[in-house]
Amino acid sequence: MNKMVDNIFGIFEKQAFGVCEWWGEKLSLDSSSIRLSFIYLSFITFGSPLLIYLIMAFFLRNKHWFKAKGTNTIWDL
Repeated sequence: MNKMVDNIFGIFEKQAFGVCEWWGEKLSLDSSSIRLSFIYLSFITFGSPLLIYLIMAFFLRNKHWFKAKGTNTIWDL
């Protein structure tokens, strides 16, 4: 049972916290403070930041789908 819990925590540490790390790099902040902010806001607002976090994780993981294929600008026409 304990091994299974460790595996679950390992998955979350590797994949789920990528959003906080990305935001930390973009905003030049420590990712642990961003994680704590998400946790505190989730308790205060009954979990709505968790939904936002999961949406951001989806877009961050699949950002290659949303990027433009070419770098065409209006000047390339």
